[in-house]
Parts: sequence; C-alpha cells; structure tokens
Amino acid sequence: MTEIQTPPHTKHRLVVVGGGFGGLEAVYNLRNVDIDITIIDQRNHHLFQPLLYQVATSTLATSEIAWPIRHLVRKYKNVKTLLGTVESVDIAARTVSTADGETIPYDTLVLATGARHAYFGHDDWEPYAPGLKTLEDATMIRRRILTAFEKAEREPDPAKRMEYLTLVIIGGGPTGVEIAGTIADLARDTLKGDFRVIDPAEAQVVLIEGGPRVLPAFSEDMSAYARRALEKLGVTVHLGHPVTECHADGVEFGGQSLRARTIIWAAGVQASPAAKWLNAPSDRAGRVVVNADLTAPDHPEIFVIGDTATVPNGGKGTVPGIAPAAKQQGKHIAETIKARLAGDQTSRPFVYRHAGDLATIGKRAAVTDFGWIKLKGYLAWWLWGLAHIYFLIGVRNRLAVALSWLWISVSGVRSARLITQRDAADGTEAEAR
Repeated sequence: MTEIQTPPHTKHRLVVVGGGFGGLEAVYNLRNVDIDITIIDQRNHHLFQPLLYQVATSTLATSEIAWPIRHLVRKYKNVKTLLGTVESVDIAARTVSTADGETIPYDTLVLATGARHAYFGHDDWEPYAPGLKTLEDATMIRRRILTAFEKAEREPDPAKRMEYLTLVIIGGGPTGVEIAGTIADLARDTLKGDFRVIDPAEAQVVLIEGGPRVLPAFSEDMSAYARRALEKLGVTVHLGHPVTECHADGVEFGGQSLRARTIIWAAGVQASPAAKWLNAPSDRAGRVVVNADLTAPDHPEIFVIGDTATVPNGGKGTVPGIAPAAKQQGKHIAETIKARLAGDQTSRPFVYRHAGDLATIGKRAAVTDFGWIKLKGYLAWWLWGLAHIYFLIGVRNRLAVALSWLWISVSGVRSARLITQRDAADGTEAEAR
C-alpha cells in the first residue's frame, strides 16, 4: 500500500470516516480549531436519510435530499475530503486503509460509517426485498413501484395483474409505516386517471409487522392511531406474524402465502464492519459497544458514533439510531477533542437528550410524541414537516421540499415519477423480477 504523501505533521490529525449526520456535525464544530481534518466517504454526498422514503415513492427528487460533501465543507480551510471506501484500520500504526491502496494516518479517528439493512440471516432475500438506506436503494425501489403499475397495465391475466398491483412492505417501524402510507396515496391520488386498463386505486398495499403493533417505539395509543390511519388509506396491516420467506413470487408469513411482485424491506439494520476493523465487541446488529464517552474499548483515540455504535443511555437501554442522536454525538466528540487539545484528558460521558418521536402516515396525517405533548392527525403532520424542513441543509432545498409537499397536498401530483435505469440482473424484467 502507498501512504498519502504529507509533510511532517505538527498539527493534530483527525480522520472522520463517514459524511453522515454525526461525522459532519463533528467537523462543523471543529471547523475553527487548528487541526488537520480529513473526511473519507465512499459517496460524494451527504444524505438526509429521514426523507429517503420520499424519493423511493416519487415525492422528492434525489437532489432535494442530498448535497456534495465537498460543497458543504468548502469554507472550512482545515478540512480535506477524500472519496474512497475504507477497508481496514491499523490501530497500532494509527492509519486507515482504503480499497484503492491508500493509507491515511490519524491521531484521532472518528468512525461514523452508518448501517445497511439486515435480513436476520436471510441475505438471499435482498434481491426480492430491497431495503432503503442509500439513494441507489431509493431510485431502485421507485423504479420497481412505478414499473409494477406499468406491467399491470399490459398484463391480460387478472390474477397476474393483481400480483403486480400488490405491494408489500415488511417492517412496521417509522420507515415501513411512512412508505406504506405514501404508496397508498400514490396509487389512489397521484396515479388516478393515468392508466386506461387498470385502476391504480385497486392496488393492494400490505404492511407486515412481526411484533404486536406498528411504531413500537411510540405509546400504544399512538401506535393504534397509526394503524387506523393506514387502514383508512387502504393499507392492509398484518401484525404478530414475522415473514418466513421472500422469493420472486411474493412472501410467506403466518402460515400463508401472498403473491406480490414488489416487496420492500424495512425490518432491520446491520452496522458497517467497523467492529471487525477494531476487533471490538459488538451487539447482534454489528454495532460497536462503546464506552460512555463514545470511545472504542481500550482506545481513547478512536470514537465510534451514530448507527455504527451501540451507546448506553443512562440505564434506559441504548441511544436510538436516529439523526438527532448522531448529531448530538458528533458535537460531543468535538467538544471532547477540544478539551483534550487544551490538556484536559478527563473522560466526558455522553448524555443523550431525546427530542421526541415523529412519523408520518400519508400526506395528511402523522404522529408526534415529545413526552410532554402528543399530537396526531393533520396538526402533527404540519409539525413533522416543519421539523424536517428545519434540518434540511440550505435555503434552496428547504424551499424546494416545502413547495413539493404543498403542491402534493393540494393537487395530489408527484413530479418525481421517473423510471430510470434497469436492474443489472435481468433486462426487461428487471423492475418486477
């Protein structure tokens, strides 16, 4: 391997692997500190994942929820950005190695590499039930959803036509609920009048959750409302029966088979290989079990945050893997690094402040739970929208998303209904398998 050529270093070298919420928050809070910062990410953009499902369901365009990392840090003179995939960490030498043969030295390392969807030992299900973590995932799912309606329009056999018009979402957490509600809106409102043979409103949207209720992180009354709201939109909700098989023709759960050509996975996540890089203890999802101050065990120079880490939450389980938590962790480690540079080596335990839970159900309903106040329905939807617009980066993106939502709410029309590319596996049958 060849090491990146740098002059003999006198400044502290910070390497941040991952340009997500946590990594960028750490960089932002260290932008005026006299250190050298290197960001490494396998993609050139920062992604606003909470709205990724809206790209998958034709509500927003990709450019409205993603921004080039270089552009975001262009004014930070102490920051360098590298496009690359990290493959290993040499703890003894304090270097990270990338897939293209480079090694980058560090004095402090931040691993904020995120997570991918997990299939609980059934990775062979992925071709049939893609998950939603990247822009590529979102555009593939969008392609499969829209192509299902196109193929139904051309299918003369009523039984096979219904297979195309049956869309299954596996997992009843916020992502699954939001996808199911938005697909129902898409079928019943957006596509109304676009076809001549089929009626898109006849599409069967099915949400399957292995647990006893949807949105298990919310209170029982909020979960019950979310289920009623989904069913009002025409979504069929199955609870208490985990999926036992996914294949090209559909799914099996609770002793029954459901034929469907479009399946979306929203049931679990698997962390990046960071735990293997560090040879560190990990939980069942592969997240590094970190110390209270977010450092890797026995390595105070390495921080692990976001979906890459399982973080103790003061006797209340672990910190949830959501964007606000990652941002808080990024700020915390930035303050810790500042203190260390000033000579204070005291361990600083991370204290998580939960701002609340939010989930939307279609285009006119949501649930929000801030502990001291709980809202549901249209008012909650507005609050959900304002919260997400607030966290978007840049005035242009906030305006674009706000106008898109307003237009959809008034007219029902989604402008991002584009079928692009094909699945590499199989030509013309790509989208519907």
